[in-house]
Amino acid sequence: MPETVEQEIVRRLTEAFAPTELVVNNDSARHHGHSGDDGSGESHFSVAIESAAFAGMPRLQRQRAVNAALGDLPGQRVHALAIRARAPGEAR
Repeated sequence: MPETVEQEIVRRLTEAFAPTELVVNNDSARHHGHSGDDGSGESHFSVAIESAAFAGMPRLQRQRAVNAALGDLPGQRVHALAIRARAPGEAR
């Protein structure tokens, strides 16, 4: 059975950042019928990730690092991705 998009997001982010916390939510049902809804049920996601790799990085650099780790998913198979990335000890 092939990986779901959600499973692929979890795998790629785990491999790239060894997170101490990772929550991936599939928000696609909330966007059913809206722009970017491809009917797959896997088009809109939100990610909350905590990793020591983000220590000292500004927010934009963290966002870019997450997008880079996800490769072709954003823009190809994922229409919308909300990212909250923080280092351990930072406020949630």
